Parts: sequence; structure tokens; C-alpha cells
Amino acid sequence: MPTEGPCYTVVFEDNTETPSTQELRSALEKGSDDDKLESLRKIVVSTVNGNPQPTLLMPIIQYIMPSKNKQLKKLLHFYWEVCPKYDENGKLKQEMILVVNAIRNDLQHPNEYIRGATLRFLQKISRDAELLEPLIPTLRANLEHRHSYVRRAAVFALHTVHREHPSLVPDAAELMQTFLAAESDASCKRNALVFLANVALPRAVEWLRGVWDGIVSMDEGLQMTVVEVARMDCAHDTTHRPKYIRVMFELLGATSHAVKYEAATTLTTLTQNAAAVKAAASCLVTLAIKESDNNVKLIVLDRLDTLRERHRRILDGLIMDVLQVLSSADMEVRRKAMSIVLSMTSGRNAEDVVLSLKKQLLRTQEQDFDKASEYRQLLIQSIHVLAIRFSEVAASVVHALMDFLGDSNNPSALDVVAFVREVVEKFPALRLAITGKLTNTLMNMRSGKVFRGVLWILGEYVEELDAIEMVLGEIRKIIGEIPILAAELREEEGSSLGDEQHDEGNVSGTGTGRPRVLADGTYATETAYSVSSTRNTESSKTTKPPLRALILGGDFFTGAVLAVALTKLVLRHDKLTSDRTKANSVRAEAMLTMTSIIRVGQSKFVTAPIDEDSNERILGCIQSLSELSDRQEVNEIFLKDSRAAYAQMLGAQEKRAAEKKAAETVKENVIQVDDLLTFRQFSKKSVDDAVDYVEDLGKATGAGEVREDFISNLSRISQLTGFSDPVYAEAYVKMHGFDILLDVLLVNQTSNTLQNLCLDFATLGDLKLVERPTVYTIAPHGFQSIKATIKVSSTETGVIFGSILWDGPNLTECCVILNDIHIDIMDYIKPAYCSETQFRSMWTEFEWENRVNVSTKMTDTREYLKHVMKSTNMSCLTPEGAMSGDCDFLSANMYARSLFGEDALANLSIEKTETDAIVGHVRIRSKTQGIALSLGDRITMSQRDTKPPL
Repeated sequence: MPTEGPCYTVVFEDNTETPSTQELRSALEKGSDDDKLESLRKIVVSTVNGNPQPTLLMPIIQYIMPSKNKQLKKLLHFYWEVCPKYDENGKLKQEMILVVNAIRNDLQHPNEYIRGATLRFLQKISRDAELLEPLIPTLRANLEHRHSYVRRAAVFALHTVHREHPSLVPDAAELMQTFLAAESDASCKRNALVFLANVALPRAVEWLRGVWDGIVSMDEGLQMTVVEVARMDCAHDTTHRPKYIRVMFELLGATSHAVKYEAATTLTTLTQNAAAVKAAASCLVTLAIKESDNNVKLIVLDRLDTLRERHRRILDGLIMDVLQVLSSADMEVRRKAMSIVLSMTSGRNAEDVVLSLKKQLLRTQEQDFDKASEYRQLLIQSIHVLAIRFSEVAASVVHALMDFLGDSNNPSALDVVAFVREVVEKFPALRLAITGKLTNTLMNMRSGKVFRGVLWILGEYVEELDAIEMVLGEIRKIIGEIPILAAELREEEGSSLGDEQHDEGNVSGTGTGRPRVLADGTYATETAYSVSSTRNTESSKTTKPPLRALILGGDFFTGAVLAVALTKLVLRHDKLTSDRTKANSVRAEAMLTMTSIIRVGQSKFVTAPIDEDSNERILGCIQSLSELSDRQEVNEIFLKDSRAAYAQMLGAQEKRAAEKKAAETVKENVIQVDDLLTFRQFSKKSVDDAVDYVEDLGKATGAGEVREDFISNLSRISQLTGFSDPVYAEAYVKMHGFDILLDVLLVNQTSNTLQNLCLDFATLGDLKLVERPTVYTIAPHGFQSIKATIKVSSTETGVIFGSILWDGPNLTECCVILNDIHIDIMDYIKPAYCSETQFRSMWTEFEWENRVNVSTKMTDTREYLKHVMKSTNMSCLTPEGAMSGDCDFLSANMYARSLFGEDALANLSIEKTETDAIVGHVRIRSKTQGIALSLGDRITMSQRDTKPPL
């Protein structure tokens, strides 16, 4: 009798329509085949769910077992698998003799499919030696059946029986060796070879020695088994390793993709020869290109990436082949392939890789296909990385990428701006050509974010006098006629007059009047109008210069960036020119442009009025130009400090990337000095036990060791009832992936036996209880341990509550209400990183926001930031260089990701007042309401727990 029963899946059972035992017996006895089938199905489900109904065993033997219905026979196999076969004393029930006889008859049935199904059923009851022992002769006889289907099933049935009870098949090795020698069917050979390799590996190797030359032409399944046998044999000291390597080389050209993958993987474990590694990698690349399943592509690319990490220089020649994987339509496959390409790129092949990526980039522009914009963004980011890493290719790609500044796909254009900005800073020799190209493409841009980046670059790096004048001329074109307000007033009046004349039937007209004073203080004389009957406000907006249209649309942040760029250009122009009249004219025009932006921002012509920050920034620029020669320190801030800050930011990013790369490549395994050393020579393993080199290597490197902290385990214990309650209960809560495991200890504190005691749990939130409550009986002052599993489906604060019920004196029901268990979402949230562009995109997209006001006794802003990061498991995306220095204001972006793939964003904006108190707020955004509220509650609770420094 097995010591433990098998574990089955709980099947839903509709208790409202559960028939009684007598009704089931009647249906089994007198019902039709369909009635018998439904009744037997209900009995199987009930048995699986813990209600075996043993009284129905004999009726099933009497009325179901003799049936020839194929569906009933199949369902009967399920019943024999789950039904209780032993009595209370652990002995086999007498009724099972009839069952064994029926199984023997099915094993001798003339229908080969019934024989095969019965042989597969024997594998399910392989633990029951008393049932199997009378069936062994009949089982062995099926190895000689005329149908390969029966022989194949018989081999695996014998394999399963021998694995559980070797004494039932003592001559298994000789039997399988004889079977292999006489068998002609490939699938039967495959099963027999698997059996023989697990029972007697030397005999399996001996069989392989006789078929070395025919392995390439074997069936796919048999080839896979040969690869597995080679692995098993090479785990020991074998003299056949060279032959195995030659076989693996030959199997790299097999027709089956699965065989190719296994052969390539095995070849790299058998030898570290450069030719073998390169051949295996080439095979993996071919699989990644030709395989149609995207999941398989990702698995193969992961394997290729692991191979690249171990053999860096050997695989560099395959980089152009890996680039062919980019032809896949799936973006995840493209990203994985691109990461491999970037890691394989060196100074020798950088130009070829960049040239190939440029061709792919042009293809996204010429052809319209699914996710073209996303693929274009990936290509631009990759070219950006390569151009910064290898300076010799920067000049060849920067001009090609600048053609995408006017791209309708805003993220791609922003990536180009970031790339150009970094190239201009790191490669001074390219500045003149790049700024000239940017100046010529200003009219093609449409996005405010792109304009802001380009204007900053031009204001910072245009240093020649002719180039400055050219940039100022292009800015006049993209902003249009100034003052903007006066031009808009004239256009509106001209449009309204044209509408009136159109209503009167006149297409054009003339008129004169006295001069008018406009809103900005200038004079205008209306002399003539020439209007078209099709002119309207909408058409005039579409013909406006691009930067003017953005300003009228309310984008005054871009207007402020324009003011700063103009200020830098005018300051630099004033130092370079000796013509004071021209310098004064340029200065006056720049100030007029800034003034007109403010005036139009306060008028009715804009979608939204100018904001206070932009207004103050533009006024500061105007003041700086008005005091051009009086405030030299302000000039130094504009011309030097901004560029120095950007250079510092780039340096911080490079340092952070280098530290991250060093942390990933160097993994230190710390081992205590008093740890136990294991010597294989002194171990108590038997001679026949195989030595697992992979396991030993894992132990040596510390891989896979999981040490539980006893103190942290104690902190997870929750008291559910009081010490004075009849039943004391406490639960140890453990998070395990997507499950919550509750280990509940119950203590009967009374002198009475508690009968029919039931621990009933309920959940609140996205939690789901898996097991049904079970009834227990606890002796006086006895203990009972109960385990419960709860599924978690989202990152949201959940609550587990419940009660303990039992039968008291005179059959009265007694009850104890349990304390609530609050599930901490921090176990499901992990720090993560994303780019600034991704953060801003998600911040705009996510609709749920939770604002938490700062209330703390801490006085240091950075310490408070670290406290929030620690309490929420979030990482800080703002570079350390951006937060350095002495300042009473701090703003930082934080990001985290849950195990369920949910993104959590946070922005901390705090300020230290004159009394050293910290005020401000934390804004949390997420796609779902639960995670935003839960993180907000977490921050609020952590603020209460903070203590002032001593």
C-alpha cells in the first residue's frame, strides 16, 4: 500500500443537483449507456473531491465493467485510478480481484486500441504493486504484438512499472536489449532506448555503437533519444566522447528543428572547441531565422545570448547573420536580437552593422507595415548606442538620422534629438556640419518637444558668426511675422471683412480710414483688402509657420526655450561682431520676438493663456539682453553653465551604465569560513549512483541555495485569536510567487474534545481561496496544523478574514472570529528602471492618480526620498547628478513594476521651509486603481512610522 495518496485537481461539483447514492446505484443498474456514463462521471468527480462513495464499487463492477461501450471503458479507467483500492487495514479489497481479471482480459483484447489504452492506464496505477503483479506476464506478452501501437505502449508501461517496483521486472535490461535488436518500428525503438538508457546505460551505448553511421537517417524521435543518451553517457568518464561530438556535428544538419536545437545545445556541453561553438551558434541563428513560432525564436535567442557570454570573440563573425532575425514581425524577437547584436558589435564590424541598420531604417520609411513606427524607434535607439560607442561611425549616421526630425512618429524624432545632442557634445569636430543640417531642417519640424531639443542644441553649439545669423534667419521663418499679436489682429479683421463682403456678393473691395492704434502700441493703416471667398480661420491656421502654430496652440514651454536660445545666440553674436549697429538690431529683434510671445500669450488668440513659469523665464531673458554689458556673470551662466551641466549629466549616465555593467558581469559568491566542505571521495554514495557534475558545479558556485531567515519568518506570524479564547490560532504567512501560503496552528485550550472543527477563510480584494475547508477533531489541549493556499491575481492590498466553527455541548455551534490578515503588496512590487521617454509616455497614458501630502518629522529632503523608496520598493530614475548640490527643493521620479507586469509611477516634489520642515506631495500614477491606492496607503503608513533623528 502506498504511504501517500496521489494528489488530484479539484473539479467543480454542482452540489445543488448531486444525486443520492441510491439514485446513482439505480442509474448504474437500470439506466442506458448515456445514463451510466453521466452517473459514472459524477462518481469520479465526487471521488476526486474527497467523497469516494465506496458502496458503489461493487455496482460499478457488476454493471459497468462488462459493458463494451468505448466511452464507458475509458471513463472506467479514470475511476480505477482514483477509487479507494485498500480497506482500513491497508489490505487490497477483495473486489479488486475482479478488477484485475477485467484488466487482464483487456490486455488480451483482439482490438489493439483497447490494449493500448489499457497499457497506458497501467502507468497511472504503477504504485499499486499488488494490482500489477498478476498482470506482468500478460504485459510482457504484449511486447510481441503484431501492431507497433501496442508494442510501443507496452514498453513504456514496463518502464513505469520497473521504475516503481524493479523486482517485478528483474530482467528489464536483457529484455529491452533483445527487443531493440529485433524491433523495426522507429517509435518502438525510441521508447525501448529510453527504457534501456535509464535501466542499463552501458547496454544502450553498446547498441549505439552498432548504428553510428545510421543515426543521421533515423527518425526524429529516435535522434532526440540518441542526443539524450549522449548527454547521460558524457556525464561520466567515457571513451566515446569524440564519436558523440562527430554525431552532434552531423545532427546539426537534420531536417527537424527540435533535433537541431538539442544537437547544438549538447555540442557546446561536450566540447569548447572554437569550431564546434561556432557551428552550434550558426545552427541556432538559422533556427531563429527559419522558425515560425515567436516563442521558439525567443528561446533560441536566449540560448544564443548565453553562448555569446561564454565565447565572446568566437561568435563576432556571425553578427551579420543575427541581423537577419530582424526581419521577424514580432517586436519582442526584434528587441532580443537587437540586444544580442549590440553586445556582439566591436570596432571591426561596427561600420557594417550600422550600414545594415541604416538600410532597415530606410525600409521602415519606404514601406508601411505593422508596428513600423515602433521598429523605427528601436533602430534609432540602437544606432544611437553604436554611434556613441564607436566614434568613427557617428559622422556617417548623424546626417541620415536627422532626416527623421520631421517624422510624424514623435518618439522616433525625440530619440533622434537625444542622439544628436549627445553626438554634438562628445564630438566637437562634427558640430559645424550638424548645426548646419539642423538649421536647414527647422521648417520640416512639427512637434514642440523636437523644437525644444533642436533649439537648445542650436543655442548651445552654434558659435560661428555666419552660422548664428543663418539660425536667426531660419527662426524668423518658423515664427512668422512679428509682432505676433498685431499680425493676428490684422488677419482676423481681414478675414471678418472678407466674410462680410462675401455675404454681400463681393469678392474683393477697397477702403480707407484713419490710422489705428494696435494692442502692442504700434500704428496701422487699413488701405486695402484682397480676400478670397474660400478663406476661413481653419485654413489660415494650417498655413501658419510651424513654431507660430505651436505658440498659438498654447505651447509656451517651447516659447520659453526659444527665448533662451535667442538669448544665447545674441550674447555670442555680440561678442563676435564689431558692427555695433547690426548687433543692436539683432538684439532688438530678439527682444521683440520674446515680447510678442508674452503679449500673444495674454490675448484671446491662444488656446490657453501663458503660464507663470514660462512668462517669468521669458521676462528674465528680456532683462538679460537689456543689461547685456552690465551683468557679465549672467552671460557666463547662459554661455557656459548650461553646457557644463549637460556634460556632467552625460558623465553621470556613463558612470551609472558602467557600474550597472560591472555589477552584471562580476558576481561575487560569499561563503562563510565555517561552511561544511564536501569531498566526493568520502561521500556515502553507492558505486552505481551517477555523479551529477552540473549539481556539483552549482553547489560550488553557490547557485540555487536558498536560506530562510528565522527572524524574518517570525515577523510574518499573525495572531488570529486571543490567548483566552477556547481555540488559540496563529498563522505563518509566506509569499510564494503568485500564491499566499498560510500555515495555521490551532491549539485546543479546553479540556474537551472539539469535534467537527472547521477553519473557514474568506478574502477581500483580488484574492481567491483554493482549498475547501476540511473538518477536524482536536483532542483536549491538542494541536492541529492546517495549510491553506490563496491565489493572488493583481497588486492590490487584500484582506483575509474568517472564523473557527465547532460543535459544542448539546450540539450547539461555537464560533471564534479571527483577526484580519492584511496582505502587504510590497512582496509583489520590485524596483525597475525605464527611460525618461517611457516614463513620460506612461505618465500621460495612466488615468489613475493618488496624491499624498508629505507629513514627516524628517528635515533632510534626500533622506526623505530614500525613506519613500525603501518603504515602496521603488527605484529613483532621476540621476544623482541632477539632485546634487545644496538646494531646499527636490523633485524626483520613481518607478517600480509588479510581478503581474503592472507599472507604478511616482513623482516626489518636496521643499524645506525656513523652519526646516519638509512640505510637498507625492503623486502616484498607475493603470489600475488598486496599485495607486495601495502605494498611497503605504506611504501614509510609513510617514507615521518615521521618527525624528536623535
